[in-house]
Amino acid sequence: MMTSFLLVAAVVVGPMRPAAAAHEIASLRAAGAPVEMTVPRGGAALEVMVAIGDADPADSLMRLANDALSKGDYRRAVELFRSIRARFPKSARLGESMYMEAFALYRTGDTRDMSRALTSLDDLRAKYPTTSARDAASLRTRICGELARQGDSRCAEDVTATARAAAEVGAARAEGRRSGRGVRAGDCTEDEDDERIAALNALLQMDAERAMPILTRIIARRDKCSEVLRRKAVFLISQKQTSETADLLLKIAKGDPDAEVREQAVFWLSQVRDERAVDMLSEILKGETDAGLKDKALFALSQHRSERANGLLRAYAERDAEPEELREKAVFWLGQKRSVENSEFLRTLYGKTKNEELKDKIIFSLSQQRGTGSEKWLMDIVSNPKEPVELRKKALFWAGQGGASLAQLAGLYATLGDREMKEQLIFVYSQRRDPAAVDRLMDIAKTEKDKELRKKAIFWLGQSRDPRAAGFLAELIDK
Repeated sequence: MMTSFLLVAAVVVGPMRPAAAAHEIASLRAAGAPVEMTVPRGGAALEVMVAIGDADPADSLMRLANDALSKGDYRRAVELFRSIRARFPKSARLGESMYMEAFALYRTGDTRDMSRALTSLDDLRAKYPTTSARDAASLRTRICGELARQGDSRCAEDVTATARAAAEVGAARAEGRRSGRGVRAGDCTEDEDDERIAALNALLQMDAERAMPILTRIIARRDKCSEVLRRKAVFLISQKQTSETADLLLKIAKGDPDAEVREQAVFWLSQVRDERAVDMLSEILKGETDAGLKDKALFALSQHRSERANGLLRAYAERDAEPEELREKAVFWLGQKRSVENSEFLRTLYGKTKNEELKDKIIFSLSQQRGTGSEKWLMDIVSNPKEPVELRKKALFWAGQGGASLAQLAGLYATLGDREMKEQLIFVYSQRRDPAAVDRLMDIAKTEKDKELRKKAIFWLGQSRDPRAAGFLAELIDK
């Protein structure tokens, strides 16, 4: 049997009123720290004994501070993170506490607190240069960006310089390739990219006209190290609708050598209200072989409200030569764009295709097209014995979830000769929040000749919150 040892740390809190002391102890205990309290002679200081197990003595306070942070109590979190350095000066988590204090100060949204956060990050870099270096640099840039928007000229200079560096480093690497030095494997780092992206985002919010040329230069980079940066730059470009946005995204979608960068550009073409974007998406669906790119193009078309975009989705869904999964995506997006034309097309496509997976997706998409005659069509599928039973069951389920009235569903039970379909209908009744559906289940439980179907109805009555169901089941038990 192993013995568990506890290390005990003495935390001198300083002069404290009894109520405050009790609160401190309760807080530490709430954080999961076993604590004891002693008061030295004279009451000069409160000494808290924290049992911490085989761990860093600051762990309990870190948990408490992080809990305050997660609850949005940022000032309390600042106090707790700061107190770690005073109470545990030899802790291995001092650098982490400084970073978290800066983050909590930033989250308050107060200008003075954000300035204090920058000071804390500067101290962190000086005292613990390797602790959270990547995150600290990125956080510093985010804070500086916010302060720059509020008129801090020094921060504005820093943000602009960092953003420009993102483009200039590409030129330096290109020169290295021309001179034969190349790019070493260790030269690529995401640490710098995070800081530069934060700076670019801040600059974009401050002054889009100054940011867009820098983003354009980044997008033009072709060095291997710039791929991640270019992917992030595409998102930033998409978030600021300027006269250049459509041109840049179209250029990236056509010409970037990285597939993921192109996919991101195609995805964000969904937000560009420019007919040229629809032209580009049409070209991708016709000429591209990359399934990921086509998937993004289908989504982008679904976000355009033009009838032409709808027509391109319909045309793609019809093409038997296209990948089944992508045709299903086109059908799904058509279902999300309610129109009589889309409903008619999907019903026609259902009759043409022999692919049951595609038919399944068509049934779902039509269930989303309320008010276009699709409710009756779904019920016709349910009643058609020539249709595969699994598709009939899907149609029944979605009809029950959608526009079919309970009167339609109630009258359906007697017309179904198939036990599997009746079982599905019992389940559909159970999903309706309607007293009449409970009536129907009780009726089946009393009068259905098939014992298994009666058992199904009784099971679902047992799940009902309708008080009548409980009384009905009690009567069955008493019989």
